[in-house]
Amino acid sequence: MRTRYSPLVIAGGILAVTMIAAGSALAQRAGGEPQGGQQQRGQQARPAAPARRDVGGGHIPARGPARMATPAPAPSRPAPQPARRTADMPGHPVAPHVHAANDQWVGHDAGPADRNLHLDHPWQYGRFTGPIGAQHVWRLQGGGRDRFNVGGYYFQVAPYEYGFINDWMWDSDDIVIYADPDHDGWYLGYNVRLGTYVHVMYLGM
Repeated sequence: MRTRYSPLVIAGGILAVTMIAAGSALAQRAGGEPQGGQQQRGQQARPAAPARRDVGGGHIPARGPARMATPAPAPSRPAPQPARRTADMPGHPVAPHVHAANDQWVGHDAGPADRNLHLDHPWQYGRFTGPIGAQHVWRLQGGGRDRFNVGGYYFQVAPYEYGFINDWMWDSDDIVIYADPDHDGWYLGYNVRLGTYVHVMYLGM
């Protein structure tokens, strides 16, 4: 005995199959495949990578600057003067800074003959015995440019670079101390937030 299906049941079945197929196609397109089939199957659309900051933003250089190969000639000025610089690229700070992409120390180019950094008595307060370099980050714990505190150690910013630290937060910024290979008696204080640095002298505990 044959089962008879009414035309209404057959039409309903065809409609249901058509709707399922159309829904599947729409879901696949909504899942990321662009119109025109430009994206190959199996590849997922990736969101654009966030823009990387060129300077600062938490970047810590792996090492300090290299020693100058050829010392620069001594400046002709008779006494230290406030440092003046221009930005090396649009949007970069005027202060000496480090490029995050390649750890280039911009501004560390005066060499050991720079009269602004000459000290008659280098290390007069002793050498800093705390950890230095990228492996240790210090939190500023108060003070200012003439005397600031990191972990119970005290430092002073080089007077001729005072103009480069106006945006430092002396009670909360993180800094890293690096050796200065060209100037006896000085270290480099690198501000992690800003990506800028200045010469600093150790004053003791």
